[in-house]
Amino acid sequence: MTASPSTHLSAISLGVPVVDSHSHVIADDPVRYPLAPMGGKQSDWSKERPVNGIGMAQAMKEAGVAKSVLVQASTCYGHDNSYMLDCVKANTSQFVGVYSVDTLQADGVAQVKRWRDAGLSGMRVFIAGHTAAADHSVRLDDPRSFPVWEYISEHNIPMCVQLRADGLPQLETLLKQFPKAKVLLDHFARPVLEEGAPYVQAASLFALAKYPNLNFKFTTHNVRESKEGKSTQAAFSKAVVSAFGANRIAWGSNFPASAGGLTKHLQEALEATASLTLEEQRWIYSGTAHALYPDLNKS
Repeated sequence: MTASPSTHLSAISLGVPVVDSHSHVIADDPVRYPLAPMGGKQSDWSKERPVNGIGMAQAMKEAGVAKSVLVQASTCYGHDNSYMLDCVKANTSQFVGVYSVDTLQADGVAQVKRWRDAGLSGMRVFIAGHTAAADHSVRLDDPRSFPVWEYISEHNIPMCVQLRADGLPQLETLLKQFPKAKVLLDHFARPVLEEGAPYVQAASLFALAKYPNLNFKFTTHNVRESKEGKSTQAAFSKAVVSAFGANRIAWGSNFPASAGGLTKHLQEALEATASLTLEEQRWIYSGTAHALYPDLNKS
């Protein structure tokens, strides 16, 4: 079948179950699930627009999202993945979970085993985000983390990495050293796009295309930032698909961290990728996530 650019802007028209590869849940009960944010500061979004597991399932139903990868809310709970785990256990047909551990601690591998055995599907390392600025004293490629990287490589555990562009050289070190590690870069590392194609300011990002074990999350941050300045959404979508392949890109809403409802996030993303072929869209909204997280294939 020859694919052609799709102009249909709905989850149903994709003809595949839509997967949100990046969402967060926040508990209603701060006593049972106490806050322990990384960096000591709770994210504003989690205070202003928290969504619990039940609310996430309802938002998914309204948006037409079949399944969601719940990513540990590091700026709320740090490395305590208890609430996210409980949400996954309560709704295994729709949720899989990505947990956080301190990779620099001596018990890092033991903690990875703990959360994996509990039923979670992937891991994340959070270096810098909107709430917590980059701590340059903490390095992604710190040798103390290598036992964890070796373990996730051997056991095919997807590793999500959140950092900014200045941390990409550290990521490249790990991609070289652990070529079997299955890595997902959150938000494409928030590249600077305002100068438009050919995105010279994002050269360090595109230079990582040569590492086949690196995958990317195309999130609401990228959807919105790709239409700023001289950039267009069509140009950015084409650039990343040409460089990395649609089969290495997974859509993630970042709901509710990014402002707006899940239905709005999905609609914005579909509009941003409307110039891609239907086959490419199917990879981005379903296929890549299913390939990275086999647990999504469980009913």
